[in-house]
Amino acid sequence: YDGHHFSVAKSPALPKPTQQPHPPIIVGGGGPKKTPALAARFADEFNTPFLSPADAAQQYTRVDEACEGIDRDPASIRRTAALIVCCGEDDAVVARRAKAVGWSVEDLKRFGACGSPDDVAGRIKEWEAAGATTAYLQILDMSDLDHVRLIGREVGPLLA
Repeated sequence: YDGHHFSVAKSPALPKPTQQPHPPIIVGGGGPKKTPALAARFADEFNTPFLSPADAAQQYTRVDEACEGIDRDPASIRRTAALIVCCGEDDAVVARRAKAVGWSVEDLKRFGACGSPDDVAGRIKEWEAAGATTAYLQILDMSDLDHVRLIGREVGPLLA
């Protein structure tokens, strides 16, 4: 901004408007046929959104098979997983955080990473064992900064 106009020339925003050969393409989902075929054909990254580790592993295998079917190296596609996280120092905090976002602790444990920092790190490692190299953690209550701090302070080091 020069006082009168905004300029994007020096913008730190990502992704940049021109990337070679193109911006990274992420394909994701749980569809058994079309989704893996689209990923094999176009994706730089394949994301399994909110699938169990076993279902994610199955999707990664389907992507591998789709890649092999078109002579693409399956390793050329990064594997990622998106999961809801609910972490607390004790059961009462976990229950309070789950209730604040309208989920039960049981459902969060089944579909995401929920519990103590050790529980959450262990659950994330299940997606790693399934083939994910990155986990995108969805924190549903963006006003709970203590939750974010706890994950960074206690869960992060367990995954490093």
